[in-house]
Amino acid sequence: MKLSAYELDNSVYDEMFLPSGEARSHCRHLRKALERMSGDEATEIQESVTRSFRNEGIVFTVYGKSESEEQIIPVDCLPRIITSEEWRIIEAGLSQRLTALNHFLDDIYNDAKIVSDGVVPKDMIFDCPQFRPQMKGFSPPEKIWVAICGTDIIRTNDGFLVLEDNLRVPSGVSYMLANRKAIKSSLRRLFRTCKVREIEHYGIELTRTLKELAPAGSPNPSIALLTPGVFNSAFYEHVFLAHEIGATLVEGQDLVVRDGFLFMRTTLGLERIDVLYRRLDDDFLDPTEFRRDSVLGVPGILDACKRGNVSIANSPGTGVADDKGVYAYVPDIIRYYLGESAILMNVETRLCRRPLDLEYTLDNLKDLVVKRVGESGGYGMLIGPQSTQAEREDYAKAVRENPAEFVSQPVISLSRAPCIVGRKIEPRHVDLRPFVLSGKQTRIVPGAFCRVALRRGSLVVNSSQGGGGKDLWVLED
Repeated sequence: MKLSAYELDNSVYDEMFLPSGEARSHCRHLRKALERMSGDEATEIQESVTRSFRNEGIVFTVYGKSESEEQIIPVDCLPRIITSEEWRIIEAGLSQRLTALNHFLDDIYNDAKIVSDGVVPKDMIFDCPQFRPQMKGFSPPEKIWVAICGTDIIRTNDGFLVLEDNLRVPSGVSYMLANRKAIKSSLRRLFRTCKVREIEHYGIELTRTLKELAPAGSPNPSIALLTPGVFNSAFYEHVFLAHEIGATLVEGQDLVVRDGFLFMRTTLGLERIDVLYRRLDDDFLDPTEFRRDSVLGVPGILDACKRGNVSIANSPGTGVADDKGVYAYVPDIIRYYLGESAILMNVETRLCRRPLDLEYTLDNLKDLVVKRVGESGGYGMLIGPQSTQAEREDYAKAVRENPAEFVSQPVISLSRAPCIVGRKIEPRHVDLRPFVLSGKQTRIVPGAFCRVALRRGSLVVNSSQGGGGKDLWVLED
């Protein structure tokens, strides 16, 4: 395939090419493979990967205004490649970040010293919808509130930046593993030549992490994975992960609390559950504590958790730490608890709750990305340069009515990587979602769900908004 027509833009970091057009040293094997590949071969590889996903039922659900639709996640078969040195920076930064956020959560639900010391505003935490007063005075095993984290990272010409932390029920790890399986099978020779580090042991590491967080005195902890059910957008992932870690896949109706312990109903009677990996939002987890109308959760499970009789990963109440307002304070949180500067910095963020930041945001809507602090998945945000005057006016009205609900950021040009588009290779914007596991130690497999904005010129990588996936190859030293 010809690469001479590949478009470079010096203002945007390209994952494969230097500004001169030469391939980066760690991407030379990939470039040679592409130059030898015909358009027909590239098309066949793409179709093979798509067939693989379809045959294995690797889907997600997109919710429209009136109905939902199951789709196969689009995958680009060209890997994004990074060096071992680059990965060490990401690994160290993620470990530091999650360590600090676990300290933060344990603090705000107990002594709240970070509030009394004036580092983070009191109302930002205690008025956050994701702050759960029911968890006050609680500390989970090892003080690990977040056992599984998916952090979104972007790269610019100035280096890596954290876009957001996903601490509640982070998704996408099944796509990381499925992408690897499909791409490795299709590009086996190139995979070996590049000496790519393996990620297939993720399930083993997740199992170790969950068992480390089991209640004291559980020599062989039993694990269950709680799903909202088949209509959830990530149900495929729930089935996949339950199989990976040898956990029983359960719904709320399969569980019951007796005498402060959590049990699973079986044909042989009740079986105790020690660790619950929940893929259900706080609101629906326990109808006696949160939403009374929830039929998805388990009455009394929060009491069993607070008694120390079952461990829930991630703990209820973690959402306050991935609020987009609190995100702006993470470098300060790292400095407060660890006495260190952040290894991975944030995107510059303005909080509309501050009068000067609100004024700046309203004056510059056409040049900014504006987000609701509690939204995720690419929903509820305005991308200024791609918006109409009418859209900006409607959004400005919402911001004025409730400034504390919004933050704004500059439009960041995410790095680009080569993708196969028809019979050509074109650049598309990408980000990374590595997965961090935190138990008695921090574990990060050398890979990530690399998300790609498949629409030409788009900066939105979310699968729910037209994005797709790539495999990330971390090279050996």
